[in-house]
Amino acid sequence: MRKLIIANWKMNMLRREAIHFITNIAEQQDIDLAIVPSFLSIKELKEVALDKNILIGSQNMSEHNHGAYTGEVSATMLKDVGCDFVLLGHSERRKIFLESNQVIAKKVERAVVEDMPFVLCVGETLDEKEQGETEEVIDHMLEEALSSLMDAHWNKVSIAYEPVWAIGTGKVASVEIISQVHNFIRSKLEELAGEKASEIRILYGGSVKSENIKEILSINNVDGALVGGASLEALTFNQLISEVGI
Repeated sequence: MRKLIIANWKMNMLRREAIHFITNIAEQQDIDLAIVPSFLSIKELKEVALDKNILIGSQNMSEHNHGAYTGEVSATMLKDVGCDFVLLGHSERRKIFLESNQVIAKKVERAVVEDMPFVLCVGETLDEKEQGETEEVIDHMLEEALSSLMDAHWNKVSIAYEPVWAIGTGKVASVEIISQVHNFIRSKLEELAGEKASEIRILYGGSVKSENIKEILSINNVDGALVGGASLEALTFNQLISEVGI
């Protein structure tokens, strides 16, 4: 399985900055690359990305497809501008915007109905980690969001493990923790998806940098990375992806 590196820009980058960034990204032959910009840059970046074979995703979407939902963006709107996939359940959506497991499950359902590939983000807080509840929390997140999926849906699914306590803090989960959690996620996917589980990418996200990306991707069941701060400068991001193939 090819490694997938996703740059999640969050609420950063004006359109001109985004275009400048993507035109300066080195082309890759051995890994898959994706960028997740703001809604406003998706269409233009998709046009530029076609020549570079880079996927363009969305940071969020509504569980509704149309209607009186001021400020929301639907899956069909995203597909209309060429969006390739969507992040669902990012820890900042859960924490800051109070998205519950139930809301995220509805977004997963909408993504499936609209044939929109998605990356489901899961992870524990520091309190949950210290209480020894990591696997219980992640099990519940996966169960609630994915238990209704059928065989035909699993090729649209990727998972990102992002320990909340490691996002934007500079702290990185140890090799042992990443290995343990990714192995647990794989076993849970086997329970839910059967034989399809081996084809589902499991990404790691949490203070990923050029200095640690190679070690992280060498861990069993780590199929890629969700990169935040280290993806905001083209030079830094090029350094990071250059480490993947070494």
